[in-house]
Amino acid sequence: MEVEGIEEEGPSSQSELPQSEDLQSEQQESQQPESQTPVENVYVDKKAVDKLTEGLLSHYLPDLQNSKRALQELTQNQLILLDTLDQEVTKFRECNTLVDLNSLFTEAKVYHNKLVNIRKEMIMLHEKTTKLKKRALKLQQQKQKEALEKEQQREKEQERERQLTAKPAKRT
Repeated sequence: MEVEGIEEEGPSSQSELPQSEDLQSEQQESQQPESQTPVENVYVDKKAVDKLTEGLLSHYLPDLQNSKRALQELTQNQLILLDTLDQEVTKFRECNTLVDLNSLFTEAKVYHNKLVNIRKEMIMLHEKTTKLKKRALKLQQQKQKEALEKEQQREKEQERERQLTAKPAKRT
């Protein structure tokens, strides 16, 4: 048979493959017109099946193994890329968090400066109020002193007027 000859040559090229398919289809077509009933007893030589299987495997197995290795490599590369992408996303999130932290620290610094200014103003206002209280106390003491002096002056004047007032002579 021709099929056995092809098998012994080893893996066939792709140009031989369509010819063997054509032969098989011709054989099937030639069998169908002769007998319309299905073939019931088909005897196949086990050695021929083994050789055909071996030839088919030797022809397609290297390509399939190469494809499998290529797919595994691509899958591995894809996993590496996914991990790298995950790391980059994490870095971007950290950068955004750092930007948020920086803005928070800037805002905290602004509020701290405001608090320092408010504290300075409060100290200044406290000093002014203590000065005003001292001044008010001095003014109050001065007014009391002036009022006392006026009262003493008025009493002196009343005493003087009383002394100047004519006294009737006493008859004795």
